[in-house]
Amino acid sequence: MIRKIEILGEAAARVSPELRSEHPQIPWRDIIGMRNRLTHAYFDIDLGIVLSTVQAFLPSLFEDLVAIQRRTRRE
Repeated sequence: MIRKIEILGEAAARVSPELRSEHPQIPWRDIIGMRNRLTHAYFDIDLGIVLSTVQAFLPSLFEDLVAIQRRTRRE
């Protein structure tokens, strides 16, 4: 689970500023920040926070990202 969040954050960091500004509903900075925290705070990670974040935000985030991907592929 943590590795997948790290990958998501790495991918978010590579999204162009233009695309980010077109989709302000996506918490780009938070996604990247969580990736950085998980990657560099080895022994200071609260797994409860990680789990609650995944449960609360990942399903809708996934839907939003899939919709963005579909739109950008059509353009």
